Amino acid sequence: MSEEKFDAIIVGGGLAGSAAAYTLAKAGLEVAVIERGTSCGSKNVTGGRIYAHSLAKLIPDYAETAPLERKIVKERIVLMGGTGSTTIEYGDEGLKEPAYASYSVLRAKLDAWLAEKAEEAGALYITGIRVDELLQENGKVTGVVADGDSLNADVVLLADGVHSLLAQQIGLKKDLTPHQVGVGVKEVIGLDEKTISDRFGVLPGEGVACLIAGHATGGAVGGGILYTNKNSISLGTVVSIGHIGDGEGLKVPDMVERLKESPLIAPLIAGGELLEYSAHLVPEGGISMTPQLVGDGVLIAGDAAGFVMNLGFTFRGMDLAIESGRLAGEAIIKAKEKSDFSSSGLSEYRSLLDNSFIMRDLKHFRKMPDFMESSQIYKEIPEIAGEVFGSLFKIDGSAPKKMLKNVNSILKRNIKLTTLIKLATKAMGAM
Repeated sequence: MSEEKFDAIIVGGGLAGSAAAYTLAKAGLEVAVIERGTSCGSKNVTGGRIYAHSLAKLIPDYAETAPLERKIVKERIVLMGGTGSTTIEYGDEGLKEPAYASYSVLRAKLDAWLAEKAEEAGALYITGIRVDELLQENGKVTGVVADGDSLNADVVLLADGVHSLLAQQIGLKKDLTPHQVGVGVKEVIGLDEKTISDRFGVLPGEGVACLIAGHATGGAVGGGILYTNKNSISLGTVVSIGHIGDGEGLKVPDMVERLKESPLIAPLIAGGELLEYSAHLVPEGGISMTPQLVGDGVLIAGDAAGFVMNLGFTFRGMDLAIESGRLAGEAIIKAKEKSDFSSSGLSEYRSLLDNSFIMRDLKHFRKMPDFMESSQIYKEIPEIAGEVFGSLFKIDGSAPKKMLKNVNSILKRNIKLTTLIKLATKAMGAM
């Protein structure tokens, strides 16, 4: 490696790291990105859906240049019981408008594209190299040690994923707890474009996003995800590490198999070819797991900062990663103008975050992680929904029952009324 001193070194070539690199390089700063994978996106795993508003701020013409799969025009929430499923579907022409646009994506393609944009702007990418530690002088981060070599910089941005051992090494981040992190397992299943459009009832270029709770995880805290790509389907499960073994005690790989074999999913992926199988840790603690984001000569962004939200009805991380990377880049630019890379000089990052949708939304949904730990969501509620709707649609000629009496009977068999009321109150408080 060169002994040159950079304005900034970014650890991690994911969306947060490349968004920062693009912002810095466009402003004329000397920036190096060090990515552990052989290429940007080669080790990234995600459900595959991006809300594009933050990408639009970074690269306004992204819709014409980015490797997007399908524009999401239908949202589905599934409560999966043992024998049947209850699906809520939302579709609206407004989902197609630029302001609300979201897309299914494949990270190997998207991350590589954003890294290429940053390289074109002047950023240097060093791939296949791991950063082992941070260089420090008198408590200030002054660079990194990577593959045995030292590389110096005015500031280091840590965008190295949920673990961020580097942030832990310098005391900015505590060890993760099992209830702050989920483990996701995803398969990408290949199917031709027309088959996908026909099976999901969408036009070419349009797609569906689906979140699933219930039978697939055997009652453990977690759920399934499904996103339609152009020529494939991203399908998987995410389960809280602190709850693996709950309910039926399923192993994580078995959850994916159960999801694939369910009557709801099996017809949708029939005849498909397995293209990818991968696993990844996912931050799920919300704002409570946000570390110290600014130190002397160092910032933290993206998953490393815990900027992910599991809201039950949607899952967000990529839009937060891109925005936090962009804002980190802007803060570094201002610090460069003042030649002050101390914690105080970099504090603009925190101010920018506090005035952004990132902190606004994390604060708004601060109670959601606790609500999502409610086991009834993944066991009793899907079964109740199935029984209630089954009583409406299963007709065998027998005498009908009064709806209220029938619902009361179903509730008594599955859950205490006081528990249901507490759960509903908790849900309203979390949103």
